[in-house]
Amino acid sequence: MAAQRIITLTTDFGLTEHYVGVMKGVIYSIHPDAQIVDITNAVQSFDILDGAIAISQSYSYFPVDTIHVVVVDPGVGSARRPILARVGQHFFIAPDNGVLSLVYEAEERISVRHITSEHYFRQPVSNTFHGRDIFAAVAAYMSKGVETAKFGEEIADFTRFVAPKPKAVAPNSWKGIVLKTDKFGNLITNFTPRDVPQITSGNFKLTLGKAEITKLRSSYAEGAQGEIFAIIGSSGFVEISTNRGAASRVAGADKGSEVTLVME
Repeated sequence: MAAQRIITLTTDFGLTEHYVGVMKGVIYSIHPDAQIVDITNAVQSFDILDGAIAISQSYSYFPVDTIHVVVVDPGVGSARRPILARVGQHFFIAPDNGVLSLVYEAEERISVRHITSEHYFRQPVSNTFHGRDIFAAVAAYMSKGVETAKFGEEIADFTRFVAPKPKAVAPNSWKGIVLKTDKFGNLITNFTPRDVPQITSGNFKLTLGKAEITKLRSSYAEGAQGEIFAIIGSSGFVEISTNRGAASRVAGADKGSEVTLVME
């Protein structure tokens, strides 16, 4: 059973360079029967929060005991630690830089190990490509059935951060931000119905860039073409969208832009 574990890849390497292919080559060299799935290799370069969002919105759709390799690693070659985490019913191999923070936030069961067993590394280890020499290699050995305890000791001081949350600024007013802009130009905010349940009533005004949004739609197609509106996206966040257009251009906003919500 252990030998059939899926390995997923979430990286900021893109697909125009050879990096992702090389990581897969290392995995197949160690475990020719490995199953590898790309979640995304288009995380924004060096953007740990973007990587954290990508993996947190994806991992739970995979089978129990899947091994998730997450490489968004601007500190590669520094003192930051490579880690192997058991979170809920999944495994994660990543740099200890907070990229797993949103996964930690979603689960109660967390066990993190500092990967120190160089026997399982590809040698020599490059100071600039731990994705190849450490993370991919360790994932391959894990998928073959090597027990997690063999890779290193448990640690308690692993790195985590709290994702930005909406802040109440008045009895019926909150400020939030755009967490990311997807390839369609949808502006994904940090508002959720859980944080601000009143938003589902539809009696609100969202101000973002040069746009004011007062409509909540249940699907993209429900909005008139060119209309800018709010929608609860598939990952549970409030998105600012347009039907067959880029809300980011219409609103003149992007990742990091401030969003104001007022209930009316």
